[in-house]
Amino acid sequence: MSDLYTRFVANVLFPVQERLKHHDTVAIRQEMEDVQWWPRERILEKQAQRLKAFLADIGAHTPYYRELFARTGFDPKTVTGPADLQNLPFLTKAVIKQNSDGLRADDAKGLARFNTGGSSGEPLIFFIGTERVTHDVAAKWRATRWWDVDIGDPEIVIWGSPIELGTQDRVRLIRDKLMRTELLPAFEMSDAKVEGFIARIREMRPKMLFGYPSAISHIAAHAEKKGIRLDDLGIKVVFVTSERLYDHQREVISRLFKAPVANGYGGRDAGFIAHACPSGSMHITAEDIVVEIIDSDGNVLPPGQSGEIVVTHLATRDYPFVRYRTGDVGVLSDHACPCGRGLPILSEIQGRSTDFVIAADGTVMHGLSLIYVLRDIPGVASFKIVQETKALTTVFVIPGAAFEPGDVGRIESGLKRRLGESVAIDVKLVDEIPAEKSGKFRYVISRVAA
Repeated sequence: MSDLYTRFVANVLFPVQERLKHHDTVAIRQEMEDVQWWPRERILEKQAQRLKAFLADIGAHTPYYRELFARTGFDPKTVTGPADLQNLPFLTKAVIKQNSDGLRADDAKGLARFNTGGSSGEPLIFFIGTERVTHDVAAKWRATRWWDVDIGDPEIVIWGSPIELGTQDRVRLIRDKLMRTELLPAFEMSDAKVEGFIARIREMRPKMLFGYPSAISHIAAHAEKKGIRLDDLGIKVVFVTSERLYDHQREVISRLFKAPVANGYGGRDAGFIAHACPSGSMHITAEDIVVEIIDSDGNVLPPGQSGEIVVTHLATRDYPFVRYRTGDVGVLSDHACPCGRGLPILSEIQGRSTDFVIAADGTVMHGLSLIYVLRDIPGVASFKIVQETKALTTVFVIPGAAFEPGDVGRIESGLKRRLGESVAIDVKLVDEIPAEKSGKFRYVISRVAA
């Protein structure tokens, strides 16, 4: 049950803020909370209607799509559902770069410039309109409420994005204080910094945490190492996003904080795609987002098969994202969720395409196959694996107290068994492994195209 101040923030303060921004977030969230309980067939009918209207809109107002539809003979009036998207080409980072101006609607409102961090090696500059922001906030708000917490409940955000950290001006600080949310920057995770984070979490006693799974699990593991309790704070849920959530991270977070871990999947480019419900399903925000899964040849795959996640965001008419290739790999499900929500389910999010490595014989495997080699060695405190080429993989290792001279050989032999005996494994013992520029931490990076 929310306290009085939380109800004031959720029902008065936050709605006033959104109205001042000319956002209809509250109405959209209320509609989403109704729609989520519809039967899946009814939700997909609504999605199909929105898709048809969206394509007609961008065909009329976006130069790139106006020209594309004319050149290919694509008629939005004939659209009956997501299958018709297969008549359109994919939107890639390269296409966006080449058509940055042409993708702006001629009547776009409130466009703001954004960029991805380029962790895949391909940073992207794009624009987001007011409608997209409003719908994404509403979708996140709905998913937050699934866990018996709400806007206004005390929250600590452990984040590293330069956008969030660069806007900590006086107005933002006052707003965050009123909303009872506090940002802890995840750029530097030294022992001293982490101990400061732990002290602040214990002092604030938030109802929820939000941030990168790598950062939050690191904080939890450090607290366990120091014998500091985090399970007596009353934290109700830990929201994680922006990275793959590994099983060992979920375990240490949930055990140390004595709270469930709610995974969220999305990106600044693709939008708020899916979020976990308390029953464990990753529900797609189907009112706004169409998800396709494709194979390496671009063919759409049925539920249950793994492939690249392609997204069409129906609230991006000001700067459209249609059949946008995310570079992520996942699986759709056609099963119903025990929670009763009719929203479609993304049953697996297997990581970015760059999280997959290629053995010397051409076999493609998930980076987890290499991660397990390092995790099985007690003396390895932290690590990062970089597949430079099919013939060379570099491993950065921070040795722990139990590290033994023979562990380097164990790492080399373990990785050779998976990648091939001809592959050179360069193990570098280091004192620190820097995170990405965004503050994220990736265990495996492959520079070899799958």
